[in-house]
Amino acid sequence: MPESLLELEGVEARYGPVKALHGVSLTVAEGEIVAVLGANGAGKTTTLRAISGTVGRSGAIRFAGNSIAGRSPESVARLGIAHVPEGRGTLSELSVAENLRLGAYVRRDRVGIREDERRVLGRFPWLDDRRGQRAGTLSGGEQQMLALARALMLRPRLMLLDEPSLGLAPTAVAEIFRIVRDLNEREGLSVLVVEQNAIIALEAASRAYVLEAGRVAVEGGSDELRRNESVRRSYLGY
Repeated sequence: MPESLLELEGVEARYGPVKALHGVSLTVAEGEIVAVLGANGAGKTTTLRAISGTVGRSGAIRFAGNSIAGRSPESVARLGIAHVPEGRGTLSELSVAENLRLGAYVRRDRVGIREDERRVLGRFPWLDDRRGQRAGTLSGGEQQMLALARALMLRPRLMLLDEPSLGLAPTAVAEIFRIVRDLNEREGLSVLVVEQNAIIALEAASRAYVLEAGRVAVEGGSDELRRNESVRRSYLGY
């Protein structure tokens, strides 16, 4: 197995007096897609926020072998960790082009940014036709694809995807996960995806962690979890 790109060990996080994570440990190898499953309130979103530095956290968080536990969100992004939040996070009043440029806000290499904009628009050619359109006028699926495209402008090594299927039609969900798998296979992008649609998440991921009440309850390979009776009953519906 490739070396771990991301490692969490005993991570705790809280919102004021409320502790949301109780010692979460997980790993993502270089070039791997890993899913985090669980019911609402299990701590899935908080796990991604702990990695990107947008919630108070403690415990060990290492990226490419170096601790990032005390780093700010901007510093984490500069290392090549792109966070696509739940609800997509597109800025609805800004144009498609402006949203894309915001994805590269921590970068200073103007030539590289222009090259990546061409590369990203090649992957999402319909965005090129709508560069001047306000992001808020796009459909839900289009906004999710814009959020993915914007994250790619960071030129990330690791993408944190929070509930990419939320509120989308099945065809849009299938297309988004097709793009994610393609990015992983063609460009070696590592992905940690939080998802309530366990069936599609386990199809895309090689491994998964199931959270319950801020703790890892079950972990294993995707095939193994599909055979796990409690996981099947609780998350796969059969």
